[in-house]
Amino acid sequence: MPELPEVETIKRELEKVVLNKKIVEVIVNNPKVIKEPKKEEFVKEVKGATIKNVLRKGKLLILELSSGKSLCIHLKLTGQLIYPGEPEKARVSFELSDRKFLDYRDRRLLGELRLVDDWKKLKFIQELGPEPFEITLEEFKKMLSEKRTKIKPLLMDQTFLSGVGNLYAAEALFRAHIHPERITHSLTEREKELLFKEIKETLKEAITYKGSSVDQYLQLSGQPGEYAKYHKVYGREGKPCFVCKTPVKRIALGGRGTYFCPKCQK
Repeated sequence: MPELPEVETIKRELEKVVLNKKIVEVIVNNPKVIKEPKKEEFVKEVKGATIKNVLRKGKLLILELSSGKSLCIHLKLTGQLIYPGEPEKARVSFELSDRKFLDYRDRRLLGELRLVDDWKKLKFIQELGPEPFEITLEEFKKMLSEKRTKIKPLLMDQTFLSGVGNLYAAEALFRAHIHPERITHSLTEREKELLFKEIKETLKEAITYKGSSVDQYLQLSGQPGEYAKYHKVYGREGKPCFVCKTPVKRIALGGRGTYFCPKCQK
């Protein structure tokens, strides 16, 4: 699933090409991705509106429209936004006033499009925890002190910390030398400080390289992100650790595949 760096990359790219453009037509090839309102009302309300602002909250993209409503795009596992697009390849395509198309593509129909009056009132938005860049070290330490669970699944819990998923939690834990199965209360003060630092640094680096294309994620241009080539452990099962040469291991944790170095991460 695209995580904070991937969605932030698309958000920044959208800002450059769609702001202040009118949506002159909406082409719906598969209405299943439109969760609210019904297809006919969705098309009627979106058509003719101008895109006034592009926001990101967690893994959600928000296009604020001149009508006062917001077009919310949740890519989930297989959703893609492509511009300029080809509407015949899209689930839903938005023709803009520059006569180019913004395509929403989704091979497995797992993503969601919603047109809402107030995106902040969406249930999963209200349940989101803070993003790593929104809190201080002391706040992060306090959040950890209130939990007694394995650190890797906790970092992936969007109600605890939003925007970080499986990939970047694995990378940050490796960089902080922390085993993914460590219980939160066992972390030292120094480990908490290092983990907080590495979470933010990992996310910043991934944004710089336009995200990681390890599944369906593509940049707005349709090009893959470049950060996968810099992964330290994710997707490297059996390959030598870059630090100690020990083979990287993969285990199932919290229902997801987890990569780590059994020697470097304690």
